[in-house]
Amino acid sequence: MAQQIEQLLQSNKVWQGSQWQHSHLDVHSSGFAQLDQQLPNHGWPQGGITEVLYEKHGIGELQLLLPALAKLSQQSRWIIWVAPPFMPNAPALQQHGVDISKVIVIRPEQCSDALWTIEQALKSGSCSAVLGWLDGLDLKASRRLQLAAEQGDCLSYLFRPLQQQQQSSSASVRMALHPSKSPEHINYHLLKRRGGAPLYEQHIPRLN
Repeated sequence: MAQQIEQLLQSNKVWQGSQWQHSHLDVHSSGFAQLDQQLPNHGWPQGGITEVLYEKHGIGELQLLLPALAKLSQQSRWIIWVAPPFMPNAPALQQHGVDISKVIVIRPEQCSDALWTIEQALKSGSCSAVLGWLDGLDLKASRRLQLAAEQGDCLSYLFRPLQQQQQSSSASVRMALHPSKSPEHINYHLLKRRGGAPLYEQHIPRLN
C-alpha cells in the first residue's frame, strides 16, 4: 500500500495540503487585513472558486468583495454578474471604486443556462471576475467550474443558499455568512480553505 501511495504522489495527480501552503499561487487581496491572513496565500484565489453561502440577501455578501472588485475593474477584462437576484446598484459600486463600465449583467432564464454561462465566462479568458448566483450545484458541476476558472485565470464567486453547505464542493474557499447582531459587522465562518482548518465565529467591519 505504501508503494502504491508513493506512486500516486509521484504522478502529480494527487493534491496535498502542504503543496498549497507553500506554493506561490496568485491571489487578490480581499481588502480586509484579518480576512487576508485567514485565506490561503492571503487573498482570494486567482483561477479558483470562492463559494459564499448565506441565509438571506443583504447581510454583507457583496461588501466582502467590493475592495477586490474595485481593483479588478482597473484591468482591461470584464466583471460579469450571472443571475443576480437584483440589479447592481451602480452608484454604490462607483462609491467603492468599481468602474461600472467593466461590469456586465447576464440574466439567464433557467438554472442550467446560468451554469453554462458561468462556465463559458470563466474559461473565456476575457473576464477578471465572474459572480454567479446558483440555487443548486453538484460536485461534478463544481469541478467543471473550478477547471474553467483555472483555464481562464479568473476569480469566481458563487453565491449559494446556506442550506447547501453540507454538499461536497471543489471550491478553493467556502464561507458561510450569518446575520450579525451589530449592523457594523459582517459575520462569517470559513468552512473550507485549502491548506488550513475551518474557522468559525469571525467578523469584520462593514464598509462605509
